[in-house]
Amino acid sequence: MAQTLVVKIGTSSLTNPQTGHLALSTIASLVEVLSELRQQGYRVVLVSSGAVGVGCSRLGLARPRTIALKQAVAAVGQGRLMRVYDDFFTTLQQPIAQILLTRSDLVQRSRYLNAYNTFQELLRLGVIPIVNENDTVAVDELKFGDNDTLSALVASLVEAEWLFLLTDVDRLYSADPRSQPDAQPIHLVSRMEQLAELNVQAGTGGSQWGTGGMATKIAAAQIATGSGVRTVITEGQSPRNIPRILAGEALGTQFEPQPQPINARKRWIAHTLVPRGKLYLDNGAVEAISKLGKSLLAAGITRVEGDFHCQDAVQLCDATGRQIARGLVNYSSTELKQVQGRRSEEIAVILGYAGAETVIHRDNLALGS
Repeated sequence: MAQTLVVKIGTSSLTNPQTGHLALSTIASLVEVLSELRQQGYRVVLVSSGAVGVGCSRLGLARPRTIALKQAVAAVGQGRLMRVYDDFFTTLQQPIAQILLTRSDLVQRSRYLNAYNTFQELLRLGVIPIVNENDTVAVDELKFGDNDTLSALVASLVEAEWLFLLTDVDRLYSADPRSQPDAQPIHLVSRMEQLAELNVQAGTGGSQWGTGGMATKIAAAQIATGSGVRTVITEGQSPRNIPRILAGEALGTQFEPQPQPINARKRWIAHTLVPRGKLYLDNGAVEAISKLGKSLLAAGITRVEGDFHCQDAVQLCDATGRQIARGLVNYSSTELKQVQGRRSEEIAVILGYAGAETVIHRDNLALGS
């Protein structure tokens, strides 16, 4: 079966850092590479930043500080960006589609499945979907925050084999090589804990026009590798690196996928849903969930935080506040505050009606921080 590639290119690679104008030579090279990969049988999805930067350039503005202005500028820039992509891809007779997403498109399970079906149909037709966050309508609560996260969630959604994060450095380093010349390159990450062992210092700031930094790319790699997607950080101004990496060359930094990725439903719970509250657990419940794969019972809950409803997502934390899992609750926060620490058979007496035996069933629990 054909492999699926998700390629994310950042604003720093798409635009001139001084002016914010589009770097047309980079875009032309990227379009040529992706079209060639399609001809070779790969299924390709492009996640493209740049709408805000292009809009600012078009309007002669500095990067906007208010949400309303940013959304207006994004609306201007998105049309221009897609026009450029369409012109380049049309020259090579490669059809494309525009997909604008907000997190709410993926939070609701039915809409998540609709998005999956749309992507699969486009890929079956040989189309390259071009994805961006719908900045013109997204609100903070439902924003992905950066296109690195968006690309990882899209890679998980479409069950891709590869995620390429194209950025303004050639690979991951132990520190920012632009300010620390002795920073060490990292070629392969076989497990995420390796980064802490190597004392990697990932900057959080993006470029003048972008929103991401290396920290968001590492976070994206964690989401993607947990979904079984091999992730690569490589230089955005050299799109030709993509086929070379696919051919086996050791370019960039590769993050190996987890050998036993979580299933699609649990990926959705772990990475896509926005937690509405926190449940603090005693040591027995932490061990039962994290080591034995058990469901969560009310008896193991020591504290309830937040205001949530039945079937909302919540974080499960140990006594120190460290997240051990996420899950979908069978009770509201009001109900849980009444039954926390109590045995399952007491719930009906306390609430006055029979509820679920489990607070979170193991099928609706996704482990991990």
